[in-house]
Parts: sequence; structure tokens; C-alpha cells
Amino acid sequence: MEEDLMPDSFDSFVENLQQRIFDETREAFGEAGFQRWRNPLYRGPLDAPDSHARVKGTCGDTMQIFLKLENDRVCEAAYLTDGCGSSTICGSFAAEMAIGKNPDELMEITGEAILERIGRFPEEDRHCAFLAAETLQEALSRYMVKTVKNV
Repeated sequence: MEEDLMPDSFDSFVENLQQRIFDETREAFGEAGFQRWRNPLYRGPLDAPDSHARVKGTCGDTMQIFLKLENDRVCEAAYLTDGCGSSTICGSFAAEMAIGKNPDELMEITGEAILERIGRFPEEDRHCAFLAAETLQEALSRYMVKTVKNV
């Protein structure tokens, strides 16, 4: 009979632990950041991007941003990171914010703009937003250099 109680106790423990992790994550990142942590959008490489950048942050995380442009506007954007959940959230928001933007508008996507879009973010992880913005700006720079060379 004791064996029958153990799986229920373990399942209950796991459910409680998961709920506590979710509650703490929601508290740290707010609802928008929590939802993006649970379901990151725009993750993965793009086939044949018009531009790509890879930047390693001072924290050791690496961020990659991929951009496809049509008529001088971003039609697709994606990111990859080997970093923590905070890097995932910031990369996801950076890619989302890039879609539909022209190069001048892309220059306005800063770490502060990403943090503002997310809403709430742990102070100790704010550098992830700046890494995502720096990577996006590097991808834009590479696109602009390529465009100038082709003119």
C-alpha cells in the first residue's frame, strides 16, 4: 500500500514545484515575459537570411539574430541563444520588434526599448536585453554594408 502512495506524493511534489517555479518566474518577468519564457516566439535560424549576426555577451551568453528583408523592411526575424531564460525572452522580443521595420526604425530598438516592451525584468538580467539589441544592431549593420556594396 505504501508503494501506491509514493507516486501520488511524487506527482504532487512535482506539481507544487512546477507551480512555484511558474509563480516566481511570473513575478520576476511579469505576464508578458512569463508567457514568452513558456512559449518563445521567433526562435530558430532562418533559411537564407539577408543578414545574420552573432554576438557573445560579457555574461558568456551568445545571441544570434537572423533578418530577411523585402522592400527595405524586415519581413522575417528570428533569434537563437545558448543563454538563460532571460536571453530567450529578450531575443524573442527583439525579433518580434524588428518585424515590419525599415533600417531607420530598427536603429530605435535598444536594450531599453526591449525592456520597456517586456514590462518587468530582473535587474540582474537586464544585460540580456542589451545583448539582444546589440546583436540586432550588428545584423542591421551587416545588412547595410552588404546593401551598399551591391549598389
